[in-house]
Amino acid sequence: MPEGRSRRFLPGDPRVEEPYRLTPQLALRVGILGAVALAIFAVLFLRLWALQVLSANKYRAEANNNRVRTLLIEAPRGPILDRYGRVLVGNVPGTRVELWPADLPKSWPAQRAELRQLSTVTGVALSDILKKMRDAAGDPLTPIVVQYGIHPDQIDYIAEHQTQFPGVQLAESYLRTYPNQALAAHILGYVGPITEQEYEADRKLGYQPTDNIGQAGVESEYDQYLRGRDGSAQMTVDARGRPTSSIVPTTLQRPGNTLRLTIDIDVQRAAEKALKYGISLAHQNGEWAADGGAIVAMDPRDGSIIALASNPTYKPSVYVSRDPKKLAPLQEAAVAAKDNYPAIDRAISVGYPPGSTWKPVTALAAMETRILQPYSTLLCSPTFTVPGQTGKGETFTNWDPYVNQWIDLPTALAESCDTYFYQLGYKFYLLPPSEGHPLQNWASRFGFGATSGLDLQGEYGGLVPTPEWRRTHFAGKPYTAIDRVWKPGYSVQLAIGQGDLLVTPLQMARFYSVIANGGQLVTPHIAEDVEQPTGDPSAPRILERFGAQPPTPTGVDPSALKIVQQGLFEGTHSSIGTSSGVFGSFPVAIAGKTGTAQKLFKLPGYPNAVEFNQSWWCGYGPFDKPTIVVCAVIENGGHGGVAAAPAALKVFEAYFHKKGILSTHISD
Repeated sequence: MPEGRSRRFLPGDPRVEEPYRLTPQLALRVGILGAVALAIFAVLFLRLWALQVLSANKYRAEANNNRVRTLLIEAPRGPILDRYGRVLVGNVPGTRVELWPADLPKSWPAQRAELRQLSTVTGVALSDILKKMRDAAGDPLTPIVVQYGIHPDQIDYIAEHQTQFPGVQLAESYLRTYPNQALAAHILGYVGPITEQEYEADRKLGYQPTDNIGQAGVESEYDQYLRGRDGSAQMTVDARGRPTSSIVPTTLQRPGNTLRLTIDIDVQRAAEKALKYGISLAHQNGEWAADGGAIVAMDPRDGSIIALASNPTYKPSVYVSRDPKKLAPLQEAAVAAKDNYPAIDRAISVGYPPGSTWKPVTALAAMETRILQPYSTLLCSPTFTVPGQTGKGETFTNWDPYVNQWIDLPTALAESCDTYFYQLGYKFYLLPPSEGHPLQNWASRFGFGATSGLDLQGEYGGLVPTPEWRRTHFAGKPYTAIDRVWKPGYSVQLAIGQGDLLVTPLQMARFYSVIANGGQLVTPHIAEDVEQPTGDPSAPRILERFGAQPPTPTGVDPSALKIVQQGLFEGTHSSIGTSSGVFGSFPVAIAGKTGTAQKLFKLPGYPNAVEFNQSWWCGYGPFDKPTIVVCAVIENGGHGGVAAAPAALKVFEAYFHKKGILSTHISD
């Protein structure tokens, strides 16, 4: 071998002058490749170590979850009581049907056949079951509640054919029960399955996808207090989902708390019966379209609701049975219209023109604005004509076409003279723009045009029309510029509670509370407190007291209130009083006002809306120290003294435990 030739490599390549050498660049590349390979093996080793050592308990638990079922132990909801502790809503044991998707047959044909059979047995539509399964697709180990409160025959069938229903399980549950059936349905509301939207909104509060929650009334408003906290238990199952062990409780359930309301069952029952009575009186008087109404009874001292009745009504228990036919009037528009919308709470959610029950508002605003001296006289005549720019003007009629005398304010309220208040409305119209809108402003002070703050959902705020509202409401097509002008006739109509004015029975009861209590605007409330039972049923533990909010002073002149109070007392006791035939002989001194208001109604079978009289009466008692305000409206019931006033009397009879005697109605 020639000197200087290396022995470390293969024979040289004749095409090069020198053999291969381990250069620094090649050594670096080899080192990098080795380091990368070592890092990859290190990562794989660490990952395997983490899975087998660090996460062993986690994956062992997940493996156990494939054979361990966590069962829900439902907590009973708290009962709802009236002010004297009588049960309005309670609970009874029931059975629910649960479906575990992970335990269903694996093939779709077999799964579909089972679900169809389950649909037939439970009465739940197959489409509804499939929708629940789709909604819960991300959690196959959480059961789907197919149906609550199934019949014993259904329970027996599923139990006897358990092999035909893999993945189906019967579980204990609690169902709401209503000892008084339909009584106070709109107040109480009902309970139903939580919706997907509700669950997403409230899951942080501890709600579960299988929960039943309050969906209306106080059941919804106070659900957090009533719902309780569910417990849990565990059991093991085999690969087919069949139990292989007994049920072992893991978390104890906590029942819901008791909710006490301000409602008096006896007065509530009397109010609901009174609505039917008022409707029947309207029918006897030829008002064939009378078909609904509302009554509010409230303590004028603190705003506590004694009764809140609406007709037609429904039985909350239909939401327990989930019978589609019984639910149709509450959920299907066509059936609801045919049955006159029984789900609507007319006491708080419907606006009516108040008619003459509004006249005390006009009277107080007129005295406060100094356009009226209470004992100066105005002519009560058959008609009143508003002067027109062309000289013809517009004529408005009085409900009594035979009266023609000069009277003061108390007399005008007692006999409900329309033309007296037409003149006040026109005086309001003639005020300079600098005065603003005194009648509407005082109406706002008395709570009209806004919700009252009642602790129930669905309250309507009403409408107090103003020139500004008219310009906005009638802007654009198909209206013209003349539609947007506030004419004197609008002020005249507003003065007697007509035109575009809309109020709820609750708002009227709140206003008459202002008259009764000396000028304080109270906030209506229906919940008294939340309680926990103790060893002594008469002394529960009060967890939270709601009670009354401080009243708001309206600033009305006490002397002006005295004049209105006098007029309302004469309305029920004077020979000219429009409801003296109803309340004149009642043992307790009652003061109040009738009202007859025209409103267009769309009746089934009629192509156009028809104008009907809404029958009103609002008042309070005892006159010298009021403890209750009652406001009643009978839809399409005719004159206030014919239907609404006798209905209100029934409520006073139940409250004071005294009987009245009806004599000749004077009307309005």
